[in-house]
Amino acid sequence: MRSTPADAPSDSPTDPVSAFRALLTDEGQDLLAELRSYDPGQELAVATRLRRDHPAGLVSAALGQARLRQRAAAKFGPEDAGRMYFTPDGVEQATRASVAAYRAGRFAALGVRRLADLCCGVGGDAIALARAGIEVLAVDRDPLTCAVARANAEALGLADRIEVRCADVTEVGLDGFDAVFADPARRGGRGRIFDPEAYSPPLSWAVGAARQAPYAALKVAPGIPHEAVPGDAAAEWISDGGEVKEAVLWFGVRPEVRATLLPGPRTLVGAGLPNPPAGPVGRYLYEPDGAVVRAHLVAEVAERVGGRLIDPTIAYVTGDELRPVPYASAYEITDVLPFNVKRLRALLRERGVGTVTVKKRGSAVEPEELRRKLKPTGPNAVTVFLTRVAGAPTVLLGHPVR
Repeated sequence: MRSTPADAPSDSPTDPVSAFRALLTDEGQDLLAELRSYDPGQELAVATRLRRDHPAGLVSAALGQARLRQRAAAKFGPEDAGRMYFTPDGVEQATRASVAAYRAGRFAALGVRRLADLCCGVGGDAIALARAGIEVLAVDRDPLTCAVARANAEALGLADRIEVRCADVTEVGLDGFDAVFADPARRGGRGRIFDPEAYSPPLSWAVGAARQAPYAALKVAPGIPHEAVPGDAAAEWISDGGEVKEAVLWFGVRPEVRATLLPGPRTLVGAGLPNPPAGPVGRYLYEPDGAVVRAHLVAEVAERVGGRLIDPTIAYVTGDELRPVPYASAYEITDVLPFNVKRLRALLRERGVGTVTVKKRGSAVEPEELRRKLKPTGPNAVTVFLTRVAGAPTVLLGHPVR
């Protein structure tokens, strides 16, 4: 870890901080405004035209920022993304705005008024926290990232609630803060990092920092082993629109396991239930949300629907009665058959099925590979589940329950 002072001067015209700050000038702002809705497919022609009146370096920086803003719209929404600034890593690693807003709401409900955001990145979480009325110290060690986070606070009118400090997070004093939020880097030169102690900074350091404040939340990878969760922490897995986004370790609250589904929020709290029994496939199949599966709360879903597992190792719940719950998608099952591509293809052809949605749990078959082999044609649709029932490769056919 290293610490670099904020606003360190540079004589190099290619210094990334200086190149970024050029975008904040009147000329840079005019360029960004002109590129607000540009077509990336026309980038060469646009760049050639703009370089007639503007420095090539500034045009290149503006085009890069315009591309990042378009990518960021999926996470931050077009309005905020169109005003914010990003780095490539910042877009990739930033928390989705809906998830950040949910977490900020939890902090606000706990009475948090002053929070240290460690490893703040481009400021996505700091923005949500500030909008929730919380004063934020946002800390990152990278000078360019800090410059971007500071510009984002200014662009969104939150500079009075967000202080950005360029420093090594391990050297920041935490006295006087109601809460700590830490998002250690989980990517390295070779991609994703799965060992929590290989995070930067390591999870053990983040846990120690969390225990210095009345409340804390540590963002970790959704695949974190349950045995790695400290005994005094609550573990929460969060999905948004059915896609698992992250896991969070909470300190200062009751230790529990939670799965939270956005939008909503809809939260399922673990009750420590034993694994449900397995049994034959019934009329209905329930597909628990990914956050529920990651949180090991399939038993809680089974209890609510009065169901059983189709296999002791598969996170599909089945039942004979329809009992909709917000934590699982329900399907009405029409057919249960051993896995056999020829038989399945003949059955779909017989029923005029041209639209096939393939889902799988516990199967090595790839959905796209199966679709190519099925060659479906016809006006009807079906959902195909590739799975195991009582240990045997099985295909289930059904339809979503609306």
